[in-house]
Amino acid sequence: MPEIDYRLAFEHAPVGMVVSSNRTIVACNERVCEIFGATPSALVGHSFSILYPSVAEFERIGKRMEPFLNASGHYADNRMMKRLGGLHGAIAGETFWCHVTGHAMNRAAPHEAGIWTFEDLGSRRAVKAELTPREREVAAQVMRGLTSKEIGKALGISHRTVELHRARLMRKYAAATTAELVQKLIAG
Repeated sequence: MPEIDYRLAFEHAPVGMVVSSNRTIVACNERVCEIFGATPSALVGHSFSILYPSVAEFERIGKRMEPFLNASGHYADNRMMKRLGGLHGAIAGETFWCHVTGHAMNRAAPHEAGIWTFEDLGSRRAVKAELTPREREVAAQVMRGLTSKEIGKALGISHRTVELHRARLMRKYAAATTAELVQKLIAG
């Protein structure tokens, strides 16, 4: 059997891949650069916060994923991310839905070192509606198929507040049903 060049496999993987240390990008592959419209030098050595719509969301999601990483070493969700732009046809500041999966190398200190994958769910289409950070969080949970009560528990808010945000999302996306909303969220 021929020897496998793991570095080459990393570089040319069909999904975006990042090696991180303390939520800073240590290494990334070509696909991540395509997804975010950036060069490796624009990503490596920088905090993941540059890829989020806001620093507040970066901090909130980091806190939310920590218990999962502590418990199992793994975390996955769909979230809005932000393109840096300039390359591969990406528009700077454009937001899009992204599926993010991570593995903590040390569960006791989950952000210390990790391996992350990124998949563009928006098929290179921007999110059309302007959403608040809380609406983005609720939308991500709706895409997971959670009920308002489950979303409220996950986000630490009441289910009635979730229902208000869901109603705003449905209005902004002109969706008559939750299934239609999910379809429109994914399609951008």
